[in-house]
Amino acid sequence: MLRPLVRFLIQCGVTFPVLADLLRGLYLDVARADLPGATPRTDSRISLITGIHRKEVRRHRSAADPEEAPAVVTLGSQILARWLGDPGFAGPDGSPRPLARLRTPGEPSFEELVEATTSDMRPRAVLDEWLSLGLVRLGEDDRVTLDATAFLPRPGQEAQLFYFARNLADHLAAATANVGAAAKPPFLDRSVHYDRLDPGVAAALEAVAREAAERVLIEVNRHALGLVGEEAPDPGGDRPRRRVNLGVYLYVEDEPPGDAA
Repeated sequence: MLRPLVRFLIQCGVTFPVLADLLRGLYLDVARADLPGATPRTDSRISLITGIHRKEVRRHRSAADPEEAPAVVTLGSQILARWLGDPGFAGPDGSPRPLARLRTPGEPSFEELVEATTSDMRPRAVLDEWLSLGLVRLGEDDRVTLDATAFLPRPGQEAQLFYFARNLADHLAAATANVGAAAKPPFLDRSVHYDRLDPGVAAALEAVAREAAERVLIEVNRHALGLVGEEAPDPGGDRPRRRVNLGVYLYVEDEPPGDAA
Protein backbone atom coordinates (compact mmCIF):
# COMPACT_ATOMS: atom_id res chain seq x y z
CA MET A 1 0.00 0.00 0.00
CA LEU A 2 2.78 2.43 0.89
CA ARG A 3 5.36 1.32 -1.71
CA PRO A 4 4.35 3.93 -4.38
CA LEU A 5 4.45 6.68 -1.77
CA VAL A 6 7.89 5.60 -0.49
CA ARG A 7 9.18 5.51 -4.08
CA PHE A 8 7.86 9.04 -4.62
CA LEU A 9 9.36 10.34 -1.36
CA ILE A 10 12.79 8.92 -2.23
CA GLN A 11 12.61 10.55 -5.66
CA CYS A 12 11.79 13.85 -3.95
CA GLY A 13 14.75 13.55 -1.58
CA VAL A 14 12.69 12.87 1.56
CA THR A 15 14.90 10.61 3.70
CA PHE A 16 13.66 8.01 6.16
CA PRO A 17 14.61 10.03 9.30
CA VAL A 18 12.53 12.96 8.00
CA LEU A 19 9.57 10.69 7.26
CA ALA A 20 9.91 8.93 10.61
CA ASP A 21 9.76 12.26 12.43
CA LEU A 22 6.65 13.26 10.48
CA LEU A 23 4.99 9.91 11.20
CA ARG A 24 5.79 10.20 14.90
CA GLY A 25 3.98 13.52 15.05
CA LEU A 26 1.09 12.15 12.98
CA TYR A 27 0.67 9.15 15.29
CA LEU A 28 0.41 11.54 18.23
CA ASP A 29 -2.03 13.87 16.45
CA VAL A 30 -4.33 10.98 15.50
CA ALA A 31 -4.17 9.37 18.96
CA ARG A 32 -4.95 12.69 20.61
CA ALA A 33 -7.75 13.91 18.35
CA ASP A 34 -9.15 11.26 15.99
CA LEU A 35 -9.59 8.00 17.89
CA PRO A 36 -13.04 7.28 19.37
CA GLY A 37 -13.66 6.54 23.03
CA ALA A 38 -14.31 8.38 26.26
CA THR A 39 -10.95 7.58 27.88
CA PRO A 40 -9.02 10.80 28.61
CA ARG A 41 -6.05 11.25 26.27
CA THR A 42 -3.34 11.64 28.91
CA ASP A 43 0.33 11.47 27.93
CA SER A 44 0.55 8.00 29.47
CA ARG A 45 -2.49 6.78 27.57
CA ILE A 46 -1.17 8.18 24.28
CA SER A 47 2.23 6.63 24.93
CA LEU A 48 0.57 3.26 25.55
CA ILE A 49 -1.52 3.17 22.36
CA THR A 50 1.19 4.60 20.07
CA GLY A 51 4.34 3.01 21.51
CA ILE A 52 6.01 6.44 21.61
CA HIS A 53 7.90 7.38 24.76
CA ARG A 54 6.17 9.81 27.11
CA LYS A 55 9.01 12.32 26.78
CA GLU A 56 8.36 12.48 23.03
CA VAL A 57 4.61 12.79 23.67
CA ARG A 58 5.20 15.69 26.04
CA ARG A 59 7.65 17.39 23.67
CA HIS A 60 5.26 17.12 20.73
CA ARG A 61 2.34 18.50 22.75
CA SER A 62 4.29 21.58 23.80
CA ALA A 63 5.55 22.19 20.27
CA ALA A 64 2.29 21.46 18.44
CA ASP A 65 1.39 24.22 16.01
CA PRO A 66 -1.54 23.39 13.69
CA GLU A 67 -0.93 24.30 10.08
CA GLU A 68 -3.60 25.69 7.80
CA ALA A 69 -4.24 24.09 4.44
CA PRO A 70 -3.00 26.24 1.55
CA ALA A 71 -5.62 28.30 -0.28
CA VAL A 72 -5.38 26.49 -3.59
CA VAL A 73 -9.06 25.91 -4.32
CA THR A 74 -9.11 29.26 -6.01
CA LEU A 75 -11.61 31.57 -7.61
CA GLY A 76 -10.36 30.29 -10.97
CA SER A 77 -11.42 26.75 -10.04
CA GLN A 78 -14.93 27.97 -9.19
CA ILE A 79 -15.27 29.89 -12.45
CA LEU A 80 -14.04 26.87 -14.40
CA ALA A 81 -16.53 24.57 -12.63
CA ARG A 82 -19.37 26.87 -13.66
CA TRP A 83 -18.11 27.16 -17.24
CA LEU A 84 -18.03 23.35 -17.54
CA GLY A 85 -21.18 22.60 -15.55
CA ASP A 86 -23.72 25.39 -16.02
CA PRO A 87 -25.88 24.69 -19.12
CA GLY A 88 -25.88 28.42 -19.77
CA PHE A 89 -22.13 28.39 -20.41
CA ALA A 90 -21.42 24.77 -21.47
CA GLY A 91 -22.56 22.63 -24.35
CA PRO A 92 -24.72 19.50 -23.94
CA ASP A 93 -21.56 17.35 -23.65
CA GLY A 94 -20.08 19.58 -20.95
CA SER A 95 -17.58 21.23 -23.28
CA PRO A 96 -17.05 24.94 -22.50
CA ARG A 97 -18.71 27.19 -25.06
CA PRO A 98 -16.82 30.17 -26.53
CA LEU A 99 -18.20 33.22 -24.75
CA ALA A 100 -18.66 36.79 -25.86
CA ARG A 101 -16.25 38.93 -23.88
CA LEU A 102 -18.90 41.50 -22.88
CA ARG A 103 -22.53 41.08 -21.91
CA THR A 104 -24.44 40.43 -25.14
CA PRO A 105 -28.25 40.04 -25.47
CA GLY A 106 -29.30 36.49 -26.26
CA GLU A 107 -25.96 34.75 -25.69
CA PRO A 108 -23.68 33.89 -22.77
CA SER A 109 -20.72 36.09 -22.00
CA PHE A 110 -17.50 35.87 -20.04
CA GLU A 111 -18.62 38.92 -18.09
CA GLU A 112 -21.76 37.11 -16.94
CA LEU A 113 -19.78 33.98 -16.07
CA VAL A 114 -17.43 35.83 -13.71
CA GLU A 115 -20.21 37.92 -12.16
CA ALA A 116 -22.27 34.77 -11.51
CA THR A 117 -19.33 33.35 -9.53
CA THR A 118 -17.96 36.32 -7.61
CA SER A 119 -18.58 39.97 -6.90
CA ASP A 120 -15.05 40.52 -5.54
CA MET A 121 -13.21 40.72 -8.86
CA ARG A 122 -13.92 42.46 -12.14
CA PRO A 123 -14.34 40.23 -15.23
CA ARG A 124 -11.69 42.22 -17.08
CA ALA A 125 -9.13 41.54 -14.35
CA VAL A 126 -9.87 37.81 -14.51
CA LEU A 127 -9.65 37.82 -18.31
CA ASP A 128 -6.32 39.66 -18.34
CA GLU A 129 -4.86 37.23 -15.81
CA TRP A 130 -6.09 34.18 -17.72
CA LEU A 131 -4.81 35.55 -21.02
CA SER A 132 -1.36 36.10 -19.50
CA LEU A 133 -1.36 32.50 -18.18
CA GLY A 134 -2.52 31.05 -21.49
CA LEU A 135 -5.71 29.62 -19.98
CA VAL A 136 -7.98 31.31 -22.52
CA ARG A 137 -7.74 32.83 -26.01
CA LEU A 138 -9.45 36.00 -27.21
CA GLY A 139 -10.42 35.72 -30.87
CA GLU A 140 -10.87 38.41 -33.49
CA ASP A 141 -14.64 38.10 -32.97
CA ASP A 142 -14.10 39.21 -29.33
CA ARG A 143 -15.01 35.75 -28.01
CA VAL A 144 -13.22 34.04 -25.14
CA THR A 145 -12.28 30.37 -25.65
CA LEU A 146 -11.16 28.17 -22.76
CA ASP A 147 -8.23 25.78 -22.91
CA ALA A 148 -9.56 23.38 -20.26
CA THR A 149 -6.32 21.38 -20.14
CA ALA A 150 -4.45 24.50 -19.04
CA PHE A 151 -6.29 24.33 -15.71
CA LEU A 152 -4.63 21.05 -14.74
CA PRO A 153 -2.32 21.85 -11.81
CA ARG A 154 1.24 22.22 -13.05
CA PRO A 155 3.70 19.53 -11.88
CA GLY A 156 5.25 20.24 -8.50
CA GLN A 157 3.21 23.35 -7.80
CA GLU A 158 1.28 23.94 -4.60
CA ALA A 159 -2.11 23.19 -6.20
CA GLN A 160 -0.99 19.81 -7.56
CA LEU A 161 0.56 18.79 -4.23
CA PHE A 162 -2.57 19.86 -2.35
CA TYR A 163 -4.87 17.72 -4.51
CA PHE A 164 -2.32 14.88 -4.46
CA ALA A 165 -2.52 14.78 -0.66
CA ARG A 166 -6.24 15.37 -0.31
CA ASN A 167 -7.34 12.86 -2.96
CA LEU A 168 -5.05 10.09 -1.71
CA ALA A 169 -6.17 10.74 1.88
CA ASP A 170 -9.86 10.66 0.93
CA HIS A 171 -9.44 7.45 -1.08
CA LEU A 172 -7.62 5.79 1.81
CA ALA A 173 -10.25 7.06 4.27
CA ALA A 174 -13.05 5.56 2.16
CA ALA A 175 -11.21 2.24 1.71
CA THR A 176 -10.35 1.82 5.40
CA ALA A 177 -13.91 2.73 6.43
CA ASN A 178 -15.22 0.03 4.08
CA VAL A 179 -12.78 -2.59 5.37
CA GLY A 180 -13.75 -1.84 8.96
CA ALA A 181 -17.51 -1.66 8.34
CA ALA A 182 -19.60 -4.21 10.22
CA ALA A 183 -22.39 -4.15 7.61
CA LYS A 184 -22.74 -2.53 4.18
CA PRO A 185 -19.61 -0.57 3.16
CA PRO A 186 -20.44 3.13 3.50
CA PHE A 187 -18.43 4.42 0.52
CA LEU A 188 -18.01 3.64 -3.15
CA ASP A 189 -14.61 2.07 -3.86
CA ARG A 190 -14.63 -0.22 -6.89
CA SER A 191 -12.51 -0.83 -9.94
CA VAL A 192 -12.48 -2.57 -13.32
CA HIS A 193 -9.19 -4.41 -13.81
CA TYR A 194 -7.73 -6.65 -16.52
CA ASP A 195 -4.22 -8.08 -16.87
CA ARG A 196 -2.12 -9.90 -19.48
CA LEU A 197 -3.54 -7.62 -22.20
CA ASP A 198 -2.00 -7.01 -25.61
CA PRO A 199 -0.52 -3.43 -25.57
CA GLY A 200 -2.93 -2.36 -28.31
CA VAL A 201 -5.93 -3.64 -26.38
CA ALA A 202 -4.63 -1.97 -23.21
CA ALA A 203 -4.25 1.36 -25.06
CA ALA A 204 -7.80 1.11 -26.41
CA LEU A 205 -9.18 0.30 -22.96
CA GLU A 206 -7.23 3.22 -21.46
CA ALA A 207 -8.72 5.61 -24.02
CA VAL A 208 -12.26 4.39 -23.27
CA ALA A 209 -11.65 4.73 -19.52
CA ARG A 210 -10.33 8.29 -19.84
CA GLU A 211 -13.31 9.41 -21.89
CA ALA A 212 -15.80 7.74 -19.55
CA ALA A 213 -14.16 9.23 -16.44
CA GLU A 214 -14.20 12.76 -17.88
CA ARG A 215 -17.87 12.34 -18.79
CA VAL A 216 -18.78 11.20 -15.26
CA LEU A 217 -16.92 14.06 -13.58
CA ILE A 218 -18.48 16.69 -15.86
CA GLU A 219 -21.96 15.24 -15.26
CA VAL A 220 -21.54 15.15 -11.46
CA ASN A 221 -20.21 18.71 -11.49
CA ARG A 222 -23.26 19.81 -13.49
CA HIS A 223 -25.64 18.18 -10.99
CA ALA A 224 -23.72 19.70 -8.08
CA LEU A 225 -24.06 23.22 -9.46
CA GLY A 226 -27.80 22.71 -9.87
CA LEU A 227 -28.26 21.35 -6.35
CA VAL A 228 -26.15 24.10 -4.78
CA GLY A 229 -28.21 26.70 -6.64
CA GLU A 230 -31.40 25.27 -5.13
CA GLU A 231 -30.13 25.44 -1.52
CA ALA A 232 -32.07 27.64 0.85
CA PRO A 233 -30.08 30.55 2.33
CA ASP A 234 -28.32 29.97 5.65
CA PRO A 235 -28.01 33.48 7.13
CA GLY A 236 -26.73 32.31 10.51
CA GLY A 237 -24.15 29.94 9.05
CA ASP A 238 -25.03 27.32 11.70
CA ARG A 239 -26.58 24.67 9.45
CA PRO A 240 -24.64 21.35 9.50
CA ARG A 241 -22.34 21.09 6.49
CA ARG A 242 -20.67 18.18 4.70
CA ARG A 243 -18.22 17.83 1.83
CA VAL A 244 -18.23 15.35 -1.07
CA ASN A 245 -15.18 14.31 -3.10
CA LEU A 246 -15.62 12.03 -6.10
CA GLY A 247 -12.27 10.82 -7.38
CA VAL A 248 -11.36 8.77 -10.44
CA TYR A 249 -8.01 7.12 -11.11
CA LEU A 250 -6.58 5.09 -13.96
CA TYR A 251 -3.34 3.11 -13.73
CA VAL A 252 -1.53 1.21 -16.47
CA GLU A 253 1.82 -0.60 -16.28
CA ASP A 254 3.85 -3.17 -18.21
CA GLU A 255 3.93 -6.72 -16.88
CA PRO A 256 7.02 -8.98 -16.92
CA PRO A 257 6.87 -11.76 -19.54
CA GLY A 258 5.74 -15.13 -18.25
CA ASP A 259 3.53 -13.86 -15.40
CA ALA A 260 0.56 -16.08 -14.66
CA ALA A 261 -2.69 -14.79 -16.07
